[in-house]
Amino acid sequence: MRQLLDQLCQQPLIVISDELTEVLLDVRATGIAYLEAFNANLGGFNFENCKRNDFMQQHGMKMPGFRKTGTTIVGCVYKDGVVLGADTRATGDTTVVDKNCEKIHHIAPNIYCCGAGTAADTQQVTDMIASQLELHRFSTGRQSRVATALAMLKQMLFKYQGQVSAALVLGGVDINGPHIYTVYPHGSTDNLGYATMGSGSLAAMSVFEARYEDDMDVEAAKELVKDAIFAGIFNDLGSGSSCDLCVITKDNTEVLRGYAKPNPRKFNREYSFDIGTTPVLGEDIEVIGGGVVDEL
Repeated sequence: MRQLLDQLCQQPLIVISDELTEVLLDVRATGIAYLEAFNANLGGFNFENCKRNDFMQQHGMKMPGFRKTGTTIVGCVYKDGVVLGADTRATGDTTVVDKNCEKIHHIAPNIYCCGAGTAADTQQVTDMIASQLELHRFSTGRQSRVATALAMLKQMLFKYQGQVSAALVLGGVDINGPHIYTVYPHGSTDNLGYATMGSGSLAAMSVFEARYEDDMDVEAAKELVKDAIFAGIFNDLGSGSSCDLCVITKDNTEVLRGYAKPNPRKFNREYSFDIGTTPVLGEDIEVIGGGVVDEL
């Protein structure tokens, strides 16, 4: 590659037209920039791709960007456990593709995980970790710990450097008590008393910042999580439909699908047709004998 660039930079220009000459000059300048980048970065970081990308953008290529997704997921710790919450709207660009999407995923009997980002990525990541933890429980005969699930999730996501679009709120109760963690697509994590993720996270976070208290009872925690999800639903176009909750305690886990519906449909369309509305133009019945069922 370097030899080709050396030859390109040393070749004399043959003037054919002004436009072609300008393009050749740009190509030669880019080749020189590559050589300078090679020479300047032999012992450290190499920024030649930055120069390449700038050159390609200047000549009309649209560089790929990140995919915008819509979701509001939250979780908080209360006196006896944790409460997780999620909206149920799944979007593809500006289209609502699912009004009743399940975003609270099973990791272990005492651990659940809310997923934001690409639906396929969140589903696959949580399923893979859930299966590994189940094998771990079979092997050890012990309850899964939240820290174990956290370590497996963050190591897997870090390995893919953010290319797996899974932003997670992990919650559970184990021998060490209740835990809430956020796991970002690049593998970084936070451990807080409450957490929000997704495009509606800022609206949801405002509710937690204003009303969260230590040692809440379960009903207060459920109401707080519900209101945080509602804040995301009403203030973020990527979030909507209804609110799902998951309450995890030391002895029990309860998943509440459709816990609250802030935007119920005002009407139900019913269709009623009398017999004969659609006429039967003909009827033909053919009896086929000697089939596999008859022979058996």
